Amino acid sequence: MKSDIEIAREVNLEPIQNIATKINISADQVEHYGKYKAKISGIPYDEKINDCNLILVTATTPNKSGSGKTTTSVALAQGLNKIGKRAIVALREPSLGPVFGMKGGAAGGGYSQVLPMEDINLHFTGDFHAITSANNTLAALIDNYQYFNRTSTRGLKQILWRRVLDVNDRSLRFMVSGLHGSSNGVPTETGFDITPASEIMAIFCLANSLDDLRARIENILIGYTYDNAPFFVKDLGVAGAIVTLLKDAFQPNLVQTIEGGAAFIHGGPFANIAHGCNSIMATKAAMQYGEYAVTEAGFGSDLGGEKFLNIKCRAAGIAPKASVLVTTTQSIKLHGKVDEKLIKQPNLEGLKAGIKNVERHIESLQQFGQTVILALNKFGFDTEEEINFIENWCKEKGAHFAINEGFARGGDGAADLARKVVEIVENHPSKPIIHTYEMEDLMEDKIKKIVTKVYKGSSVTYGKNAKTAMKKIKELGGDKLPVCIAKTQFSFTDNAALVGAAEGFNIHIENLVLNHGAGFVVAVAGEIMRMPGLPKEPAANIIDVVNGEIVNLS
Repeated sequence: MKSDIEIAREVNLEPIQNIATKINISADQVEHYGKYKAKISGIPYDEKINDCNLILVTATTPNKSGSGKTTTSVALAQGLNKIGKRAIVALREPSLGPVFGMKGGAAGGGYSQVLPMEDINLHFTGDFHAITSANNTLAALIDNYQYFNRTSTRGLKQILWRRVLDVNDRSLRFMVSGLHGSSNGVPTETGFDITPASEIMAIFCLANSLDDLRARIENILIGYTYDNAPFFVKDLGVAGAIVTLLKDAFQPNLVQTIEGGAAFIHGGPFANIAHGCNSIMATKAAMQYGEYAVTEAGFGSDLGGEKFLNIKCRAAGIAPKASVLVTTTQSIKLHGKVDEKLIKQPNLEGLKAGIKNVERHIESLQQFGQTVILALNKFGFDTEEEINFIENWCKEKGAHFAINEGFARGGDGAADLARKVVEIVENHPSKPIIHTYEMEDLMEDKIKKIVTKVYKGSSVTYGKNAKTAMKKIKELGGDKLPVCIAKTQFSFTDNAALVGAAEGFNIHIENLVLNHGAGFVVAVAGEIMRMPGLPKEPAANIIDVVNGEIVNLS
């Protein structure tokens, strides 16, 4: 089969105005960024949103084989359009760090991609650069305030804000700024995070309007004064400048699928660090203009899925009509501890052992009141025996089942999955979300409920830093906010090596971070790097420009 970029290059892209016209977006709403991508302004966000069928796409616990969640999201939207429904997909923007690190691209795959894939994977419409600039402008303004107040009681005893870059660069995790004399600032131990980990990114994706964006930025906790008073962006008086840098970026981006369907791609927080969902603005845009809106949440349902339902849906006032859980036989076998070299070979016993991981995700989504469709991304080496086993197993677990061949066949390959989704939406009344915790719960109770109900752990312990932070957060009223647990994506536990479906384990919270502007508390479980490093052989080694064309993006 041809590479993703070869397939993408063979597509005759439609002018972006044509894509907009298909979904009833007028010409004066389209702000062109070249021929094939645009920002959309003047979206009404009215009662039409309530009539749309929102579908969440999430996945089983990720491992080396991958599951194809983004590819399935695009395929499902294409499949729905193939069977006569007006469907729009809403996705996150790729981060340059993973693109040049492990992934090599994140715009879908095969015949289920969003295009133009080179632009989307690289600079796109500049949203990530705007968020990086906003974050670092705020950092400069904080340091400037500190410089001119360093001998005053108005100075800051502790600064919490860090700079960001959209690269994987482990050397910048910890550093000292302001060196080489007093004219160069105040020496401060600090560091860099990756742009998707910035609170500005989380705010960008959870804000419902420009006014909401401003209010959230004003509420960012910068640090503490010498008299231990909290110091916010509103105290610095620079929220207007930060909003100015984000104003244009805040409008959702419109592109197209490989089959000419509409796609909104906007924002991109990581799900193992933040809430892992595209912007509310983009999801609501897809709901405004589509009969069906398909959106994904990062990593497994225990991370992105849980945060989508507990955090994003609360902030946006939306709820999915059904959830699609994506997996592959290879991924299941890896969770059954089958040797990586043998996962393409028939192994029913390995499948039976690994399907416990799938079961955990189905149970978790069902706890939220979701009707679940297991979408099996089919490969040529999958046997009928294995497929039949998974399908019959799903029936026993009260889940629906569909095969997806969208990677190889586009919308036609996802038509069965699309029909299954429509059948569920039309014949199974959706239920309100049953949230894992109530907003009035104590912070430690929220964390424990996620650990015990979603992860199936048995206990939670707290390190010294977490205990100290919890006291401060409660004093600021942050214990009434949702909780965002930052942990490894490779396990239900905080230990990446414990694959499958571990039970009865302890989750250790190293620290608690109040993202006051974003509106959630981050509970850091285990060793979580907010600035990833590059692998030994990064994708950057093969990405190139040959005869004027980019090669080896995927």
